[in-house]
Amino acid sequence: MKFVIAGFGRVGMRVARILDSEGHDLTVVENDPEKVERARTEGFTVVEGDATEESILAEAGIADADAIAALTGDLNTNFSACMLGKHHGLRTVLRIDEDYRQEIFEKYAEDVDEIVYPERLGAAGAKTALMGGDFNVLADLTEELSVASVEIPAGSPVVGERVVEVDLRGEARIYAHGRRNEPMEIPLPQTRIEAGDMVALMAAPDDLPEIRTFLRDDEAPA
Repeated sequence: MKFVIAGFGRVGMRVARILDSEGHDLTVVENDPEKVERARTEGFTVVEGDATEESILAEAGIADADAIAALTGDLNTNFSACMLGKHHGLRTVLRIDEDYRQEIFEKYAEDVDEIVYPERLGAAGAKTALMGGDFNVLADLTEELSVASVEIPAGSPVVGERVVEVDLRGEARIYAHGRRNEPMEIPLPQTRIEAGDMVALMAAPDDLPEIRTFLRDDEAPA
């Protein structure tokens, strides 16, 4: 598959690395000279310029790409890039910060295919959204990260917390959430965990037993 990645900061860089490791064709769009140099040093095809300009995205191959991920730190840039991608029939993934209000989230959600807030989702989850993946599919995403699902019991310490605020071990993140007997999806910023909910989390394999113990309020790892 062919992708355009707007932004080569922490998130864009990791998404690009994952896609590249899986053999996909991708082009990075970046206007920061230092980040442009970093991306080229890593061997990526880079178009230097503003992702809000159609001519720049055209140079990046938007006309025949499958999807665009707008992963810069600027919401306006991300939204503009996604709208240009939508005009060309691409799947669109928009990055926002996790503290945006729910009404803002819903406003943008009407116009793009997926919204991600990578501070919680993580790069591998953003990659899954970019490819239109099923968030119920649980498998190894990279050599360093694995995902698993956990049902939250009534006694869990995370009941009542917003999903995006749950603090897990190390780099672990909850990337999808679902109510009892409902499909999992990327949670809205204001979504709070209830007893019986399912969460999908991404973590280093060695950390998963301790994280499960914490979420289930078990006395010992399963």
